[in-house]
Amino acid sequence: MFRLFSTLVKIGIASLVTGVVLAKLNLSAEQILNELGLTPEQVMDWLTKGVVWAIPNIVLGSMVIVPVWLVVFLFRPPRG
Repeated sequence: MFRLFSTLVKIGIASLVTGVVLAKLNLSAEQILNELGLTPEQVMDWLTKGVVWAIPNIVLGSMVIVPVWLVVFLFRPPRG
């Protein structure tokens, strides 16, 4: 759990530093998206479509993975 928290903190700090540098260079997210030929609405639409696609597949996969993990966990020999 500590490794996950540590990784999230590192990502947050790196994002903050990168954002400060880009702001000092007078760059905004909208300008970068315009250079790529995208609009914020297109990006949000793609993210929404990605989530709508991913959620049913995650649920379907977990219907197989979770019971298999539970069986393996239950039949694992005790530690120490």
